[in-house]
Amino acid sequence: MKLGIFGGTFNPVHFGHLRAAEEAKERIGLDKVIFIPSGNPPIKTEDLIEPSHRYTMTRLATDSNVSFVVSDIELRGSEKSYTVNTLQQLVEIYPDDELFFILGIDAFLDIPNWWQPERLISMVDFVLMTRPGFDFVDVAESPYIFTPPSLSHLPVRVRTQADNFWLLISGKKVFPVEITPLAISSTQIRRLLRDCSSIRYLLPEVVEQYIYEHNLYKSEFRYPCPGIP
Repeated sequence: MKLGIFGGTFNPVHFGHLRAAEEAKERIGLDKVIFIPSGNPPIKTEDLIEPSHRYTMTRLATDSNVSFVVSDIELRGSEKSYTVNTLQQLVEIYPDDELFFILGIDAFLDIPNWWQPERLISMVDFVLMTRPGFDFVDVAESPYIFTPPSLSHLPVRVRTQADNFWLLISGKKVFPVEITPLAISSTQIRRLLRDCSSIRYLLPEVVEQYIYEHNLYKSEFRYPCPGIP
């Protein structure tokens, strides 16, 4: 099978995450997309809630899609959740499957700053998603991509299929996928909560209900929010 690996803090998960995973699945022909909420990320933010809540919200958000599954692989230990270690475990768990690491252009360009980047790019293929402020031509800046002559002439907007890819210096492939731009972010949702504003239609209703029922992100509220649980 062809498995997409989609990691993140999902703090909280929202429609931007879900739509990106759906489009990556469709364009590359993935059989499943495995969502992996981070357990103990190397760089933490002050408003990062407990992993168990982020895992549950991600599971609730994906339950209606048979092609989406959620893994607790990074929640099982207390050590730092380095991507390279998680991918190594997944390679061992799914030895007969093709693994595709799904991430945005901005994250891909930051890989040189990750833990053991040369090892990371040799483990799996990549699905590269468009992100606001970044174009596919920016990929040429990566020291790990074997740049084809046509890269500098690649149109900003391109719809790619699984037979279109670039090679990494490791021999692994990079599949560029243009994602429908949705101006939604977890930071934005937390800010709206802090400002006592509605978060409806930015994330699944079951996730919204879970946030209120469990008083998540309550520390971000400046004052009681009239009309909001």
